[in-house]
Amino acid sequence: MRHSSGELSQAVVEDANMRLSDEPEQSSAFWRSQEMLLIQNVMAQLSKGLVLDLLLREVLHLLSEMLGLNRGRIVLYDSITKTYRVRHSYGLTNEEVERGKYALGEGITGRVLANGQLIIVQNIHTEPIFLARAVERHRLPAEPVSFIAVPITLGHKTIGVLACHRIRHRNRPLADDAMILRTLSALIGQLLQLNEALQEKTRGLEQHNDLLARALANATVRYGIIGTSPPLLRAIAELEQISTANASVLLLGESGTGKELFARALHLASPRCDRPFINVNCAAIPDTLFESELFGHERGAFTGASDARAGWFEQANTGTIFLDEIGEMPLMMQTKLLRTLQEGTIARLGAKRETKVDVRLVAATNRDLQNEVAQGRFREDLFYRLNVIPIKLPSLADRLSDIPLLATHFVNRVNQANRRNVNLTPDALERLKDHPWPGNIRQLSNVIERIVLLADKTVLNGYDIEAILSADAPDSGRARIAQDERGTGPLPVWSSRPYAGADSHSAADLQDAVRRCGGNKSRAAQLLGLTARQLTYRWKKSGL
Repeated sequence: MRHSSGELSQAVVEDANMRLSDEPEQSSAFWRSQEMLLIQNVMAQLSKGLVLDLLLREVLHLLSEMLGLNRGRIVLYDSITKTYRVRHSYGLTNEEVERGKYALGEGITGRVLANGQLIIVQNIHTEPIFLARAVERHRLPAEPVSFIAVPITLGHKTIGVLACHRIRHRNRPLADDAMILRTLSALIGQLLQLNEALQEKTRGLEQHNDLLARALANATVRYGIIGTSPPLLRAIAELEQISTANASVLLLGESGTGKELFARALHLASPRCDRPFINVNCAAIPDTLFESELFGHERGAFTGASDARAGWFEQANTGTIFLDEIGEMPLMMQTKLLRTLQEGTIARLGAKRETKVDVRLVAATNRDLQNEVAQGRFREDLFYRLNVIPIKLPSLADRLSDIPLLATHFVNRVNQANRRNVNLTPDALERLKDHPWPGNIRQLSNVIERIVLLADKTVLNGYDIEAILSADAPDSGRARIAQDERGTGPLPVWSSRPYAGADSHSAADLQDAVRRCGGNKSRAAQLLGLTARQLTYRWKKSGL
């Protein structure tokens, strides 16, 4: 059958359909049993595991051996060569496989790819549209040879072709061969989709493991501090250099840079490492309770003091006390703290005598204490007493190379805490490096937690991260509202409005945050980069 102008006419398919019934149906029970046996063998191979190359080659092998459908091939798109080519075959030489490349609409295979329709060529020797590209005609039997090409589809999209040769004059209807090939092509489509999903997950895990391996090989993880950037290493070196001294240390840096972690690291590096480490947040202590909290009280010292209590300095005796946000300390308490540092003694509230204490003080602030001294809000003599050894902690903007390590650490921590399995691709980590982090490590940690908890797949790429970070961008100077995944109402996401620091929040800032959080102060504190206790303290201090 020949057609002019190189066109495969509809008559080819119609003629095939009309003549299918002409095939003799001898031994139909035998062929049905062969088909069932073939399907059983395919299912048995599937149960052994999904090794796609071996499985598809075995399918083509069974078609040849059990049904006489020879030189089977599966044609799929090759992203490297940008063409459709034979990816799996049985009965073809390496040279024939190499020649099996097709463009859309080219030859019989190309027509099936373009149209998504089954095509049966009754006799390839008389069909000019049949290219005979992979298997040359002179290598085929002289008797009539048919060619059956079935589309492999996913949804409504044709992704490949399952095709094979068969001897034309056989006691088995072509319709039966077409039916079994349709069945197998549907199975192959599902296997290809499953294999792609497994490969994507494997790639993500490999990238994640590679990042972890590089982190273990290269990262400095001292005292729980993660990173290898030069500013961070300089700060750690300064910390270790003065760790054996007893002089007071002042940690300076923006909010969220990890001052408590550095204070604990200083303690661990010192000879006091096996002694107490007491962490005190000065911003969370009301003015009226400062003296009692720091120095303790005797029984009956004030209403409600039914028992004597040792203060934080006594509890830290022979160890280290960390006074975070020391700029929040009232002037009266600054005077008493200065005496304690000079004399090495404390007096409990209501006590008649002083108690000796051996404590190393580490203080931290994100305020400009020199400016506070100039404004009369901080004692000058206490400032010089604390500023014996100042250590400047780098902001996250100065540690961009540490962001992939930090992000991976936070991802692993949130995964473990919430039984998740979320991983970030290298381009996702690069996108995190490009993002501004005014809230420093605390903000990065909060964003990573949200990313992991809201993720709807196991591997997140740069595009996924971009979508989440875009939600954090300021919208007309106001934070946008994100729906709380717990169903408790709208939750304000982190605002990237660059606050000057935790201490710069005005009464209006506090009121605005609480209003936008529907009166929930815990969530308002998260929005402002504060703890709930810090927000409560500032709220009362502002007279709200």
